[in-house]
Amino acid sequence: MNRNRKIFNLQLFAGEGSSITRSDAEALIPVQESHEIIQGVVEQSAVLQRGKRLANMTAAQYKMPVLDLLPVAYFVNGEGGSAKKKLTTMAWDKKIIYAEEIAVIVPISEAVLDDADYDIWGEVRPRLVEAFGQKIDGSILFDTDKPQTWRDGVVTTATKAGATVMLGNDLYESILGESGVIAKVEESGYFVNGHMSDITMRAKLRGLKDTTGQPVFKSDMQTGTNYSLDGAPMNFPRNGAFDRSKALMISGDFSQLVYSIRQDITFKLFDQGIVQDPATGDILYNLMQNDMVALRAVMRLGWEIPNPINAMVKDKTKRCPFAILKAGGATGA
Repeated sequence: MNRNRKIFNLQLFAGEGSSITRSDAEALIPVQESHEIIQGVVEQSAVLQRGKRLANMTAAQYKMPVLDLLPVAYFVNGEGGSAKKKLTTMAWDKKIIYAEEIAVIVPISEAVLDDADYDIWGEVRPRLVEAFGQKIDGSILFDTDKPQTWRDGVVTTATKAGATVMLGNDLYESILGESGVIAKVEESGYFVNGHMSDITMRAKLRGLKDTTGQPVFKSDMQTGTNYSLDGAPMNFPRNGAFDRSKALMISGDFSQLVYSIRQDITFKLFDQGIVQDPATGDILYNLMQNDMVALRAVMRLGWEIPNPINAMVKDKTKRCPFAILKAGGATGA
């Protein structure tokens, strides 16, 4: 029985890591499992859950026209021949979504597969979902290991646009005040429809009290706390991707964070080939020699922030649909 309950090491590696080509092996995981996993990744990833999904990409690049110049109307002074109407124009910029690949390899001993009396795939699947969700959120929000073709992440974009607020002694003012995070988004002509926060913000919000000393986010001790700010819901990602050193909270119009999937997650099972350490190139496993199999999962997607011109802020370098709250020098911050 102890052998049947043997614990196996699960390791996730980014990149190729196998000498077997695509045509050398067939996917052994049913198609419906792929659909389950892609839904799981969307649920696990705060970005994919909150952002706007576009139609699936049909090529490696998705060109998206974005309004870049607004028409201008004029009053007509005078009548008859002297009243000449002026001309105006509009222009569109072209933003491109680049599909990039995310991949993991899960090596498993054949003896474990033979001896196990539980669902190995059921054990592996949640870890794949978590790994994909973490990688997507980290790269899109904080530029963590982002591909070279991808644009600046949300935090970098907001920082360059000057849409940052340092947390002061008054949490309410830092978020909802005239110079708060929400106001920064509104100054760019957008309305906030969501927030993503580090989990430590829950404690800060629980400690927020009104003028009578009552907690703002808790009406009684029996029901759960529903966190929202100015009517917009809050997410507290727990996949390990949120970097509190760069932002405590990201607020914005998440309809302006768009993504498109080029390839849903696909799986292939290999019983030959080698698995290398992507950092050093050292051979970690020789599947044939070590009596192992390796499950490879691959997904391709891309994203963009359209940020079209609006009447309030015409300079796109100063216009941003997101703002961030950063840790400051306040007590407890």
